[in-house]
Amino acid sequence: MRIDPQQLLSNAELIFSADEVIGAIHKIAAEITQTLSGTAPLVLSVMGGAVVFSGQLLPLLNFPLEFDYVQASRYHNETQGKSLHWRVLPTSNVQGRTVLILDDILDEGITLATVHDKCMEMGAARVLLAVLSDKNTGKPKPIKADFVGLSLPDRYVFGCGMDIYGWWRNLPAIYALLQQ
Repeated sequence: MRIDPQQLLSNAELIFSADEVIGAIHKIAAEITQTLSGTAPLVLSVMGGAVVFSGQLLPLLNFPLEFDYVQASRYHNETQGKSLHWRVLPTSNVQGRTVLILDDILDEGITLATVHDKCMEMGAARVLLAVLSDKNTGKPKPIKADFVGLSLPDRYVFGCGMDIYGWWRNLPAIYALLQQ
């Protein structure tokens, strides 16, 4: 089945504009700065979804930090999560550190809970989570984010690092598929 990315966007509804996304990122940056300035944290971006969020957030954090990334995915360019697959594990420099994990969305929470637990298992002193968006699934999640930019409806969303069949991570706004 060939997916037409232009058709996907044509059949979508704007949920948050680019300006609303930028405002949310500025809010998160202020909260993180208040909480973590003076701690010299290790910031881990969950690739590939968090790349857009991380790139916009990091310049707003006006304190020393180290940056690295992890890569773990359950979606594999699909719209349903499957088993977790690690591509890049946290590095050993989490030992004794405050770690801030950045991700695009807290959906079911399985990926972020796994990354959080792996950092703690590797000896992090404290692990905090910052997400651009938190989806209101109506179901319990295994983890809660410490910093949240936007609250999303329980729909399939894309843009700002979130993809649909591998497409449209690059959109500056957040869209949802039209409900059938």
